[in-house]
Amino acid sequence: MLRDNGETMTSSKGTFELGFFSPENSRNRYVGIWYKRITAQTIVWVANRDSPIPETSSATLRVVDQGLLVLVNHKNGTVWSTNTSRTVHNPIAQLLDSGNLVCDPTGYPHKVLKRGREVRYRSGPLSGPGSSLRANSIFKFGLVMNENEVYYHYELFNNSVISRFTLTEGGVGQRSVWVDRTHGWVVYLTAPTDNCDIYRACGSYGICRVDNSPVCGCLDKFTPNDPRGWDRGDWSNGCARRTPLDCENGDGFLKYSGVKLPDTQNSWFSESMSLKECKELCSRNCSCTAYTSLDIGRGGRGCLLWFGELVDIREISPGADIYIRMASSELVNNSTGLKGRKGEIIIVTLSLVIGIVLLSLSLMLYSWKRRKVHNQQIEKVSGHNKNLELPLFDLSTLTKATDNFSTNNKLGEGGYGPVYKGFLEDGQEIAVKRLSTTSHQGVDEFKNEVICTAKLQHRNLVKLLGCCIQGEDYMLVYEYLTNKSLNLILFDPMKSMLLDWPRRLNIINGIARGLMYLHQDSRLRIIHRDLKASNILLDSDMNPKISDFGLARAFGGNETGAKTKRVVGTYGYMSPEYAVDGVFSVKSDVFSFGVLVLEIVSGKRNREFSHRDHSLNLLGHAWMLYKDERSLELVDSDLRNSYNISEVIRATHIGLLCVQEFPDNRPTMSSVVLMLSNETVLPQAKQPGFFTARQTLTTENSDISDAASSTNKMSVTMLVPR
Repeated sequence: MLRDNGETMTSSKGTFELGFFSPENSRNRYVGIWYKRITAQTIVWVANRDSPIPETSSATLRVVDQGLLVLVNHKNGTVWSTNTSRTVHNPIAQLLDSGNLVCDPTGYPHKVLKRGREVRYRSGPLSGPGSSLRANSIFKFGLVMNENEVYYHYELFNNSVISRFTLTEGGVGQRSVWVDRTHGWVVYLTAPTDNCDIYRACGSYGICRVDNSPVCGCLDKFTPNDPRGWDRGDWSNGCARRTPLDCENGDGFLKYSGVKLPDTQNSWFSESMSLKECKELCSRNCSCTAYTSLDIGRGGRGCLLWFGELVDIREISPGADIYIRMASSELVNNSTGLKGRKGEIIIVTLSLVIGIVLLSLSLMLYSWKRRKVHNQQIEKVSGHNKNLELPLFDLSTLTKATDNFSTNNKLGEGGYGPVYKGFLEDGQEIAVKRLSTTSHQGVDEFKNEVICTAKLQHRNLVKLLGCCIQGEDYMLVYEYLTNKSLNLILFDPMKSMLLDWPRRLNIINGIARGLMYLHQDSRLRIIHRDLKASNILLDSDMNPKISDFGLARAFGGNETGAKTKRVVGTYGYMSPEYAVDGVFSVKSDVFSFGVLVLEIVSGKRNREFSHRDHSLNLLGHAWMLYKDERSLELVDSDLRNSYNISEVIRATHIGLLCVQEFPDNRPTMSSVVLMLSNETVLPQAKQPGFFTARQTLTTENSDISDAASSTNKMSVTMLVPR
């Protein structure tokens, strides 16, 4: 029994709360469920929405013998009740952490009061190019496919993140995430996103192109059912075939590419058939109107058949292929074109033979020239390194894969140039780095990255798949990583909540193992020189991979470092000896790693860190807290209390050891990996290098005498920040 006197019911983990409330600008009372742990009361369900209780009356929520929930007023009159035919013995009301209110001691929900996770709009293909339901940094998706139903569901990577799905009055679905830092809801996903997302926007056999005006058109070989209505912008009647089907006399199929597949309400599928078998099956069934591969992302296995009209088709890039049944007369290549008189057959045969001979000669010449160009390109990239064995991609292949380097496929841009997402013909996702003509880096950095990474093989290093050199175009082709770079998640007020402490510790460990491989286990000793959050990529499981070796230096034998007049790197991550004197070594990477560790623990950028009580940067702030034994105050507030205290303190301590002012005081990466994997006593951390506010980095030849500052002298010959 729940009375309207402040009594509430809370779920076991404190996620939801049930009780009486009054909405804003109203004194009427309602029974509802809301999120308990957020500051702004957000109602997810209301019982007596249409039967409010006046403020002058009192009410009670009860569970009666049959297992019904009943809301009664002060006169014992029923205001609202659940409606179920199922009888429960000894009913007990429970509020679950899913948001469901149940009245059964077994936990069986009599009435689902709040449901989530099922998307109720038509998205893109199930997989492969154009899929809008791939796992992203917030949600992961799953497919339920059985004899009774086929649907997608999604769930959060981090269960501590509070998320909800709402439907606006305009019919737009919105998935929102609660952000503690801003004390508000942030809309992360919306559906529909544009006019072409509206279901059946262009009717049957119509295709929606969001960039066109008007957006609706008929598929090729189809015409509007209602031309006048079509001209007025009424596309609801859709389109019809220009030539009716004639199954008995041999229909064929026309391929349409780059589309969102039609609604599969009237469809059939097989997971084992090939595309050829799929075509044959559809050909034999006159009711089959179209077919395609069921799994368009992995080589085209499986079969999907449509029966009846095709609806809800839109143009997307990259998109899927579908083969639509057409009358044989509509097909460009039909068998009747080869039938005729005997003389015509001879002419055609001779033409084919001559054509094949010429084609063979052309292919031989092309192959010879291609090998020659291939060798020249390898020489152009590798110089004297003959054994790179690096695959070369044609410019046309990468142009097609990225949809002509479309801005829609652009992932970002760095000092090297823009990076694009693409799909190879076999469905493999790739990331293409294209050297910009305005880049302050150039061909030397391109060659350097190819030589340094061509033969590197480690789970925590991004994999280089190949390169492209044609004319002035220089491109690197990498494996595509779903969650992009660490900085896009770590420093985002909403996405950072996805990085709970176990994931952050895994990222720290992964970067450490990758650096140890570069410094001592790879064929050449490699110093990265530009280790930072934006150069750490994350796969679908948030595993880290070090990327961007354009500024890296490779050493052989017992070499461990060098000196340069051209200091390149990123402010906030460069070690003092490198920024000041141009001296770099494996210990320079260790310094950058230490900065990364402190950023991962705190969720703050070193360069942008500020504090109202002092002018220290993140390194200085962490060291001050460490000296005062207050290291837990450094921890990102998004982690709340979900972290292991000893692990956080140890990671912070190791981070400070890595950012010591002098290289000899910093551990090697092999020592760091060992320190992260056991509980041995750590040495005391000393004052870090570059621990004052970032404006000291611009001071030249000046001694800093402030007691809270380091005494580094800045004398940079040539500094090239990125």
